[in-house]
Amino acid sequence: MCQPANSEKQSAKQEGIYGVLPYMAPEVLRGCQYTKASDIYSFGIMMNEYISEEIPYNNIPHNHALSIKICKGLRPNIFKYTPKLLADLITKCWDAKAENRPTAKELYQKLNKLLIIDSDTKSQVDEYNDKIKLNRTSEKRSINFQTHPQAIYTSRLLNFKNLPEPVNSDVTETTLLSECFDCQLDELDLNEINQDEENNTE
Repeated sequence: MCQPANSEKQSAKQEGIYGVLPYMAPEVLRGCQYTKASDIYSFGIMMNEYISEEIPYNNIPHNHALSIKICKGLRPNIFKYTPKLLADLITKCWDAKAENRPTAKELYQKLNKLLIIDSDTKSQVDEYNDKIKLNRTSEKRSINFQTHPQAIYTSRLLNFKNLPEPVNSDVTETTLLSECFDCQLDELDLNEINQDEENNTE
């Protein structure tokens, strides 16, 4: 569904995989095929987008550098007042290791528990509802929704080389921006990108 209908004819000419980078599991970015586990990763990204009402990685370029950071554990911000049950579930869905992610059946069972919540969870849900309403009207939120011109939310052919082995970390979009990510890639990242560009020009 995320690639041209004649992709089989093109596969001999083009290497890579089609998708929308922010929603793609790290193993898929590294060239593996889509699986049920990679769909669960995408579901986690979308669930967080729905709850936080923020588009993932909307204020940074969707390029090779971002794919490296995703493989190194970068994930979107989880809204501070997201109920713990949902926050934990989102984190499990986008685990770097596919085998650690819940199955669709497990997701259904956990989400179904929200229909019968205890008083503690109810208070978290009520607090979330109050805070998200305030967040919608805040001036800061309107600034955050300015999309970077190189943030691409349509499916395209991606073929990133030399991506690191996926790992989990505590890095979020906020951490990334505070470190001026666009200007402070580490030496390994720069070497990988430069090497890839040299290969493309040959």
